[in-house]
Amino acid sequence: MRTLPTLLLATLVVLTAGCRSAPNNYHTLVAAQPSHAAGEKILVERVSMPPQVDRPQLVIRQGTSSLVILETEWWGANLVDEFRSALQDQLGGPVGGTPSTLLRVDVQRFDSVPGQYALLEAVWRLKRPGQDEITCRTSVQTPAQNSVGSLVGAQQANLQKLASAVRASASGCPRS
Repeated sequence: MRTLPTLLLATLVVLTAGCRSAPNNYHTLVAAQPSHAAGEKILVERVSMPPQVDRPQLVIRQGTSSLVILETEWWGANLVDEFRSALQDQLGGPVGGTPSTLLRVDVQRFDSVPGQYALLEAVWRLKRPGQDEITCRTSVQTPAQNSVGSLVGAQQANLQKLASAVRASASGCPRS
C-alpha cells in the first residue's frame, strides 16, 4: 500500500520538474559608464515609442516584415522609461535645481536586427528659455552581432549618438 503514495509523489516531482521555463534575462539601455556631460541642464520631459516595440520584452526584426518578441529577454523597466533614463543619463542630469532646457523625443523607429544593426530614428524638440523651440530629426545606425547583448549595446551606442546630437544643437539642428 505504501507504493501508491510513493509512486504518486515521484510522478508529481517529475511533472513539476518538466514544467520549468527558461529564466528571464534583463537588459538596460543605461550605459555602464555614466556620462559626465557638462553644460546646460536638459530635462528629458517626454519620450514616445512606436507601439510595436513599446513592451517589456525585447522585440527584434526578422526578415523584411516580421517582428519577434523575445519572451525571456526583458528590459529592466518598460522601454519608454529605459529610453528616458538612458538619455537623461547621457545628457548629464538634471540632478537638482530647475532645468533650463526641455527635450521631447518622438522615436519613429527602434529596430534591432540580429547579425546586422540597431537603428534609432527620432524627431526631437528642444525648448531653451527665451528661444524658439527647434525640431530636429536624428537617424543613427550601429552594427550589431547575432546576440541580444550586442543588439542592446548597439542601441546604447545609438542613444549616445542621439545625446551628442542634442548637445550639439546650440546653433540649430545637427546633421544626422
